[in-house]
Amino acid sequence: MLVFILRRLAQSVVVMLAVALIAFLIFRYVGDPIASMVGQDTRLEDMERMRQELGLNDPFYVQFWTFITNAVQGNFGISYRLQLPVTQLIFDRLPATLELALVSVILALFIGVGLGIFTALRRKSFGAGLIMSLSLVGVSLPTFLIGIGLIYIFAVELQWLPSFGRGETVQIAPWWRSGFFTQSGLRSLILPAITLSLFQMTLIMRLVRSEMLEVLRQDYIRFARARGLPERAINFRHALKNTLVPVITITGLQLGSIIAFAVVTETVFQWPGVGSLFINSVQVVDVPVMAAYLMFIALVFVMINLVVDILYYLVDPRLRIGTRAGA
Repeated sequence: MLVFILRRLAQSVVVMLAVALIAFLIFRYVGDPIASMVGQDTRLEDMERMRQELGLNDPFYVQFWTFITNAVQGNFGISYRLQLPVTQLIFDRLPATLELALVSVILALFIGVGLGIFTALRRKSFGAGLIMSLSLVGVSLPTFLIGIGLIYIFAVELQWLPSFGRGETVQIAPWWRSGFFTQSGLRSLILPAITLSLFQMTLIMRLVRSEMLEVLRQDYIRFARARGLPERAINFRHALKNTLVPVITITGLQLGSIIAFAVVTETVFQWPGVGSLFINSVQVVDVPVMAAYLMFIALVFVMINLVVDILYYLVDPRLRIGTRAGA
């Protein structure tokens, strides 16, 4: 187990170094950072002095090492547009993105797995057919179109829910303002959370359904029925457990993409999260924020992949046997 985790940690470090190199290249070679920080009347001597102070005249490997050491410490420089530390900007908006992602993950996971089990066990029923037909909407329609449709129905026509913003928030930590504890915050969270989770929910549902149907056709399931085991025990103790082995990997990757692709949802609903900060930074070529966002998303995926690998190792006994044999 320890060897397996250390191996995965080493792979994660390699991935983060590769992403750091890409982020550094964006940071270093997309435009002139000095030109973005000074005005048109700045003298060439002052610009050269700033270049020297920021280390832009140093060799490539020195600049890359400085970038890595600063990134490890959470220092990504100053935003060109807002003239504030990039880390502060991300931490100010991170609670909004994490709360939106958390609710979306819960909706996608529990509803997706539940509907997947239902449509697999009742595959010939009218309800299962209706759910499978409606799931095509979540898979086929783009996220921004789903969000606009929900806004039109529930915010414009019915006027049940707000169409934009995060609502009222309260301070629960020095750097965390939450909307979970206010009525307007919870109401503002409903539409963007449904929009963000719908694609992942339908994908997980269809994946669980197909995997469970495949497991229910296996010989050991027939043998369990021949022994007279209760249908509930067969479906949930034997079939579901083996269904979750391949589902864990795909689900982990998809849940990680919820944070990565929250950009579209945050833009549609004007949600003040990290994704909308990234979009605004792209529009004005705010390179430090863009590079920090790239590193943040890479870290999210690396951590989720590590957790998924560990869960896969714990769930699948074949992997444990293979690891011991390799050791």
